[in-house]
Amino acid sequence: MIKKLAVLTSGGDSPGMNPAVRSITRTAINQGVGVVGIQNGYQGIYDREFVELDTISVSGKIRDSGTMLYSSRCKRMRDEDGPQVAIDILREENIDGLIVIGGDGSLTGANKLCECGFKVIGLPGTIDNDLYGTEMAIGVDS
Repeated sequence: MIKKLAVLTSGGDSPGMNPAVRSITRTAINQGVGVVGIQNGYQGIYDREFVELDTISVSGKIRDSGTMLYSSRCKRMRDEDGPQVAIDILREENIDGLIVIGGDGSLTGANKLCECGFKVIGLPGTIDNDLYGTEMAIGVDS
């Protein structure tokens, strides 16, 4: 059972990321699950940039463009041991699962974490709408 999950936005930001973070946070809290935001994408895992999210911290963000968690690209995830180091840090923080919002590179990183045995959900977030198997990604229709 998941007691605490984390959410991050990665790669280029796109409109709709903040409403997605808001929805994830409110839904999780409604189900009794704690939520942590990871600032600056995957790099925020390595730098331990964790912020507790609650209904108040995500309130009023639905109209803001971009991402309130900030975003970045992270070369460390491409290292052979990068995904496992990230998982070790997440587990140290008692995080049971991760939701990644981003494009192709972000979801590739999510897949690497999943292949290492960590629970991950990927939400396509890209203005390019270039992800295979997705009719419309978060941020396309803006």
